[in-house]
Amino acid sequence: MITQVRPSELNAWLQQQPAGAVVLDVREPWELQTASVQADGFELLAIPMNDIPARLAEVPRERPLAVLCHHGGRSQRVALFLEQQGYDNVANVAGGIHAWAQERDPSVPRY
Repeated sequence: MITQVRPSELNAWLQQQPAGAVVLDVREPWELQTASVQADGFELLAIPMNDIPARLAEVPRERPLAVLCHHGGRSQRVALFLEQQGYDNVANVAGGIHAWAQERDPSVPRY
């Protein structure tokens, strides 16, 4: 089962991780231009969802991953895919960038 982490809970989740975590943003390039997060206590990696299988080597296996999208659906699917590929510390950012703007950083535009 994939761990669900609300944006407001991300700092607590990060502190529980054994190594520097990565937030994997799986939104499309136009979405990143519309609304982006700032890396704060984590590394930010952006790979669109449909590119993940071909770019899997870019996604670090040894680090905790929190997967982010617009509302949480695509990121949940990517998190499940990563788990099936043998990644063992994957979480879904529940509510996505929309919830991020509401709970964590109101300067992030909602779309």
